[in-house]
Amino acid sequence: MRHELFFLLKDKAALLWMMIAFVSAMMAVLLGLNEVHQQRTALAELQKLDRVEREHTLQAQSDWGSAAYYTFHLTYDPPSDFAFAAFGERDVSPWKHRIRMLALEGQIYETDADNPDFALIGRFDYSFVAALLTPLLIILLLYDLRSGERAAGRLNLIETSVGQVNRVWITRSALRLSGLYIALLIPLWIGGAVEGSAITTLLGASLVLLFYILFWGALVFFVANARRTGSANLTYLTGVWFFLCAILPALLVLGVNNSVSLPDGENIVLTQREAVNDAWDIPKEATYRPFLERQPEWKDYTRWDGAKGFEWKWYYAFQQVGDQTAETFSEAYRDGRLQRDKLMSWLSVISPASFMQRQFEKIAQTDTSASLAYETRVRNFHMDLRQWHYPRLFKDMPYEAEDAKRNVPLYSSIVEN
Repeated sequence: MRHELFFLLKDKAALLWMMIAFVSAMMAVLLGLNEVHQQRTALAELQKLDRVEREHTLQAQSDWGSAAYYTFHLTYDPPSDFAFAAFGERDVSPWKHRIRMLALEGQIYETDADNPDFALIGRFDYSFVAALLTPLLIILLLYDLRSGERAAGRLNLIETSVGQVNRVWITRSALRLSGLYIALLIPLWIGGAVEGSAITTLLGASLVLLFYILFWGALVFFVANARRTGSANLTYLTGVWFFLCAILPALLVLGVNNSVSLPDGENIVLTQREAVNDAWDIPKEATYRPFLERQPEWKDYTRWDGAKGFEWKWYYAFQQVGDQTAETFSEAYRDGRLQRDKLMSWLSVISPASFMQRQFEKIAQTDTSASLAYETRVRNFHMDLRQWHYPRLFKDMPYEAEDAKRNVPLYSSIVEN
């Protein structure tokens, strides 16, 4: 072991690859920490502005309908203490909204993602480095262990001087993999310390990374142990890496997307908006009937005769009916995303890179489940807004700005574990 460690420390190429691993991981962590800091800073500023704007808006209104119409409410999904390592769905799905008590479907699918290209190429975060670059570095560290000694004329001498031939290669491989593991682990734990990540979270991520490195180490060791030249080994292994880390994940995503169809998000919004716009031209009874099927407690507070023109209660009734009209498509879209995610979780077992990234996203709470959980919280909050405003609207209560400022529902991002 001491001899092999001394040999490793003299191998400039191996040390170079480990240094590249360390620098790449550190860059990914720094970029992740910076992005998380920007998101938290933006949310802190938005929360302040949201409170000030809401109080000013509520103070300026004279009736409950106008207060509900003009008041925005910030909803958000703050990054977890491990999000710096894997941004996952946060790059392609909304993690903040400004919600009003209008029809929700037209608001909840709006997104301000900074760069939609992330959906295609992925962000350069720690999970990207671990899943895609680490196997390539393992290949470069191990592909010519035996063939390199053969080319240097030392192979026979090494193998005859040890009792078990494979022991020297296993030891040498283990030392290199250990060095690579440490080089990748140090930046991750530094980032975790800065973010205050739980020890269990860091240990879980470290264990996932360890198994991933062992898998690729065993695969490369098996292929490189054959009696081939180093260049042949490198060609074979590069092809394996390209297939497992690029082609296979793309094929799985394509297959899952083709096997589980989703309604078009634009059609959901269009269906909702058409229902809302059409409500202006149809009798009030046609609006109130589906509304009262869901809200029968307000039947005695509605008028269908059309004697009175515009009413805020009628306006918000057809806003809800617009959501009800698009509800089937919206549920199908959500169920489809869940079905795709579940199917991908099973298929990712045959794609090490996909499995690795999915595990990191799960630990970081940036996976599809986390994104849909945020959407559920937004829907529940919007329903709370409706249930709070409906008694004041349908009973024609006099407007009280102080009541609105003190008691209007406030969004909470706290998730019960």
